[in-house]
Amino acid sequence: MTDDLRFSWELSGSGWATCYISDGSSERKDIVSYCTDALADLLHSVAGLYGPNAVHRFSFDLEPAEIRWVLRGAGSHVDIAIYRFPDMSASFDAPDDDGTLVWSSRQNRTVLTHAVTEAAQSVLRLHGEDGYRAKWVQHPFPAAALKDLRRLHLRDDRCHNQHDVPVA
Repeated sequence: MTDDLRFSWELSGSGWATCYISDGSSERKDIVSYCTDALADLLHSVAGLYGPNAVHRFSFDLEPAEIRWVLRGAGSHVDIAIYRFPDMSASFDAPDDDGTLVWSSRQNRTVLTHAVTEAAQSVLRLHGEDGYRAKWVQHPFPAAALKDLRRLHLRDDRCHNQHDVPVA
């Protein structure tokens, strides 16, 4: 486990985002399509780590490949595993192990949530909700999901950063 987690989400074109994660010893970067509500799925899954379910899965469409994230809560820690499948349309019901493990890490839940929250807020500050929708096209900015994740993080993790989002 490291405490050098870095995560970013950057809109990189009409209907595309660059997702980057690094834990100081390894990194993963994917160009994600708008065919799924990817940022919302990420925020909902990380928020789910604050509930009773220990395992949360979501997928990013790389057209045609699938990148499937599996988050396994283990007390105050999260085991993150990212699997790659060659074709999203063919791997929908496939077990995780049918994919290729391309990145994994164990992180403190607080560190993961803080990094994901900061990245989503950065996107909102940069683009605003209207700008996000114009670039992401298919889906609006997941404001409610971000608000819920921020609320859980502040309540349960005692984070001293209030994660305020000033938007013009």
